[in-house]
Amino acid sequence: MPKKRKIPLRKCVVTQEMVPKQSLLRIVKTKEGEVFVDPTGKKNGRGAYISKQLDVVDKARQTKVLEKHLEIPIPDEIYDELKKVIEGA
Repeated sequence: MPKKRKIPLRKCVVTQEMVPKQSLLRIVKTKEGEVFVDPTGKKNGRGAYISKQLDVVDKARQTKVLEKHLEIPIPDEIYDELKKVIEGA
């Protein structure tokens, strides 16, 4: 009988839902204060996960939940890049 692989779960900072890591996007803040989107989910730094849905990205921008979670101002370019990654996926 083969072993079942454990699926890693992460919490979306906007919706607070626990979902498989593959269905989320990671936003990273490095020690230098640089913020960027990490599609691989493996870069060094403090990460925040967000669902791959356009309405969730809009809600994150309105509520500034990413700024609160990462403790740094998030430029509009990050939200635009999130939308591009979601639309391309």
